Amino acid sequence: MRVDVTIYHNPHCSKSRETLQLLRDQGVEPAVIEYLKNPPGKRQLKKILSLLGMSPRELMRTKEVVYKEAGLDNPNLSRDALITTMIEYPILIERPIVLANGKAALGRPPERILEIL
Repeated sequence: MRVDVTIYHNPHCSKSRETLQLLRDQGVEPAVIEYLKNPPGKRQLKKILSLLGMSPRELMRTKEVVYKEAGLDNPNLSRDALITTMIEYPILIERPIVLANGKAALGRPPERILEIL
């Protein structure tokens, strides 16, 4: 059975490269979305968060400079405000994210994605 797999990928990230290679080692050639160039839209990011069972903050890279500069550590920010900021600054989105079989997994560590294949 053929499985459609998508990876939100950053080629400069070692975990993202390892996850992509792991998929290929499993015989899967995923659709590769370089999310820094083509960030997900609001609807897609909400879907990804739902599939991951995460809040926006849980999927954010809180050590990025823009996190502090944009005041994202403010606990009063709404879910929608955080999602909008993640789309505006996709560097904030943790990676890699793999979608397959109506499920999602964060490839940290890369082996976690095997659970959804």
